[in-house]
Amino acid sequence: MHILRLPEVSQATGLSRSTIYRLVQTGNFPPPLKLTARTIGWHSTDIDTWIAARAATSKDKADD
Repeated sequence: MHILRLPEVSQATGLSRSTIYRLVQTGNFPPPLKLTARTIGWHSTDIDTWIAARAATSKDKADD
């Protein structure tokens, strides 16, 4: 398991920082882990799973 910091998550998803935080607030993105008092990160597997789920949803809508 690898911990991704915000710039890596943003690059992997193509989402901006504000969009990531908005999706976290609405429950539509994996919540970050608190690493230290001022540092957060995400499990790489959580981000990979989220990306795969979004891709599957997009594919399902395209098949309709």
